[in-house]
This record gives sequence, C-alpha cells and structure tokens, in this order.
Amino acid sequence: MAKIPFIVLAAAMPTAAPAQPSGEAAALIAEIGWVLYVGAAAIFVAVAVLLALAMFGPASLRRRLSRPALIVGAGIAFPVAVLTALLLYVLSPTSAATRAAAPLAARIEVTGELWWWRVRYLDASGALLFETANEIRIPTGQPVEFLLKSDNVIHSFWIPELGGKLDMIPGRVNRMRALARTPGTFRGHCAEYCGAQHAQMRLDVQALAPAQFEAWMRAQREPARAAATPLRQGEQLFMQACASCHAVRGTSAAGTLGPDLTHLGSRPSLAAGVLPNNVGALGGWIAGSQHIKPGNGMPSFDQWPGEDLRAVARYLESLK
Repeated sequence: MAKIPFIVLAAAMPTAAPAQPSGEAAALIAEIGWVLYVGAAAIFVAVAVLLALAMFGPASLRRRLSRPALIVGAGIAFPVAVLTALLLYVLSPTSAATRAAAPLAARIEVTGELWWWRVRYLDASGALLFETANEIRIPTGQPVEFLLKSDNVIHSFWIPELGGKLDMIPGRVNRMRALARTPGTFRGHCAEYCGAQHAQMRLDVQALAPAQFEAWMRAQREPARAAATPLRQGEQLFMQACASCHAVRGTSAAGTLGPDLTHLGSRPSLAAGVLPNNVGALGGWIAGSQHIKPGNGMPSFDQWPGEDLRAVARYLESLK
C-alpha cells in the first residue's frame, strides 16, 4: 500500500525537458513554478512516509504519532506556516519595478481578430508607425510593451517562452511588458477559446539583435515596391478583388477588414500560422480559404482559373 503514493508522484514528474524561458517574465514564472512543485513534492513524500510509519511502524512509534499535539502541529500549524511562506514568496517584490522604469524599445498594439492577430507598431505618442499581421519582432535585451485589445470576443495573448497569459477583453486595453534575453523564434497562441478556429490562431514572434530590429523597423515603414512588369496582371486582379478588405501601402489598396499585406512576402507563415509562406500556399489559400480554415472572414476564390491564382500569388509573394 505504501508504494502507491510514490507511483503517483513518479507519474506526476515531468517526462521531457521543458522549453527554456527566454524572457524575464517567463523565467520568473518558471522559478516560482519549480519552487512550488518541489516544495509540494517534498511535503507529499514526507506525508507519505509518516502515513506508512503510522500504519506499519513499531507500536511505540505509532503511539507517538497519534498524540494530539503532533496532529495539531502537523495538521494545522505546519500547513499554515508553509502556505504563508509560499504566498509571501510568490508575492515578494521582483525586478518588475526596475523593468517598468527602463525605456521602452517598442510599443506594440495587438488586437485579437477572428481568427488572426492585427499588429500595429506605435511611436512614443501613440501614433501608428506601420501595421502588420500574425508576426511580432522585438529586440533582445530591451523591454517592449504590448497593448492588448479585442473588438469581438475574449482572446488570451500568450507567448510561453516570454511571459504569462493576459486576456484581451472587448472594451478595454490590457498592458504587458516583455524582455527577451536571447535571440530566437517563439510561437504565440490564443489561450482562450474564441470560436471555431481558435486552435488555428497562432503568432510568430522573433527576438532580434537590436541592430537587426532597427533595420526591420525601417524596412517595414517603407511602402510596398512597385510591381514589375511580369507582376502587373496579379496586381490588377488583386486591386479588383481584394483591395476593399486588404491594404498595401504605396498602392490604392486601403481596406481594413483583413490583414495589412504591405510586406506579406517577408512573413514566415500565412493565415495565422496555418500554412508556410510560399507561392503554392498563397494560391491554395486564395482558392480555398474556407476549406483550409472554415468560418474565417475571407471568401474562397475557387472560381478563378489557375493562371489568375498564380498571378495574384506571385504578386503577393513579391511584397517584401
């Protein structure tokens, strides 16, 4: 009988190495989690040992373990002391105040849509610098602030390797600070069920060296390059069918219902992480978006001939 608690404990232990935190907030969460886990495991083992001794130990030991003083101490005083200590540890001041005082490298407004992420980079006064979708890039070693919003349902913004979850609630703006300690590519998620395609609402996050981040920011603020002659047919088709929903800065396309596509060709994925970003995937998404991601806001252009699909896909792929 005494073996059962140890089997349960072993089953609860992690079986694979967890992802290493890359952000200050994620590192703090991981530290708190491990302290609580190790402390709980130690208490569990101690209680299991006492239980085994009380059931199967020598009679003299069992008599001592049955004393009222021990029951009061172990059953009331010990849990109160331990839980109070853990609570004070979890709520203890951290370096949050220091991080709050540090100058921000970027202010990024993220809006949860159905089912994708609208990402807008803002200057210090809150004016728009540029807009992108389903990708975020931040500098390493410098704090950034996320302004989290939703205009439809509740979403939850979560980049596990950088920090904790924070809800995006219609009618209010929640703020989160993050600091990436090392370069890398991370995957963000919506962590609150938000409808049919909740599981297909992912986010690409890249932490870059500060110089690379500044170069990316400058490139993103530029309008799209003019379409070369071989791409003109695709551009014309796009303007006719897509410009009412999508924007491409530097052209007459100024729609706001769908993602800004100004530099679509430089993004790592399509449709909020559903497809890789290449010409074939672009053509497939245009022709069958409702088959790939049912219920999203973009209709399927399955009536277009293959030549038109390829032309529009090549034009979009050129937007870098």
